[in-house]
Amino acid sequence: MRPVVTYACETWVPKENTKSKLRGFERKVLRRIYGPTKESDGTWRIKSNDELNRLTGNKNVINYIKAQRLAWFGHVHRVPDNSMVKKKAYEWAPALTRSLGRPKNRWEDNVKRDSSRRPKLL
Repeated sequence: MRPVVTYACETWVPKENTKSKLRGFERKVLRRIYGPTKESDGTWRIKSNDELNRLTGNKNVINYIKAQRLAWFGHVHRVPDNSMVKKKAYEWAPALTRSLGRPKNRWEDNVKRDSSRRPKLL
């Protein structure tokens, strides 16, 4: 499931609502995979988020995306300086100016934030 959902995630700049939707989708799929829990009185219930986190070892899709983004950044950083990929990633400047208000997050901003926190590698 994860490779399909996170295709090309190295270049994403996800917003909080996108992260929330990804977490919700992942929990929905995990509940389907692990199935319901049978209680001692014979009733069935769905697994809680804490139970799902214990079963997966706290490896969620957002941490996976952060790890992939850092891995891709490392790859781009090691590429020779005259490479087109490195030029586009580091030297590209938009033709237009940013709109008024709070600036949108950029890929570079996310990489800096991810590298300062050191996410769990999956």
